[in-house]
Amino acid sequence: MNQETAAPEDRLDGRIPHFRVRLSPTPRGARLARLLTEQQLRTWGLPLETPTQIVAELAANAVTHGRVPGRDFQLLLYVVGGTLRIEVTDTRGDRLPRLASPREDGESGRGLVLVAALADRWGVTEGRHPRKTVWAEVVLPAPEPGAPRSGGTGGSSPRNTRVKEPRQAPPLPPAAQTHPRG
Repeated sequence: MNQETAAPEDRLDGRIPHFRVRLSPTPRGARLARLLTEQQLRTWGLPLETPTQIVAELAANAVTHGRVPGRDFQLLLYVVGGTLRIEVTDTRGDRLPRLASPREDGESGRGLVLVAALADRWGVTEGRHPRKTVWAEVVLPAPEPGAPRSGGTGGSSPRNTRVKEPRQAPPLPPAAQTHPRG
């Protein structure tokens, strides 16, 4: 049976739109995380490119470095105060990620570098043993006049743009490590 990797349920209530799914710690699970993120962002009418790339990198890291056979990883997406929060939780709290310079000739090691470049903020929260959550935040562009809010079904197609100047961060759980984009 798979171990639960969910964050405490009291963090999100029915008033905050969110998407939560547990996935197998396999390449197929990581790929599915990316595809489900894209689908959910479309449903919410949000930009796709940046958040989907962040999820792809965080899910790949969970599968590569956070895998424990028989224990799923969790993807959680939610929007608070104009910021999309992406969380990927795995059951390898003993293996905290660190931002390192990738080797030029290396085929891996660029995931967190890419997350740091794309996200407005990112970090790691240590959960109940043995869990950890790697999270990233993307400040969303202000909706165009007349465009539907997140969760809307009409209007123009989502834009693949990001706001460069971050607004004030929404109140979120404290992280063990926080890495603002510089």
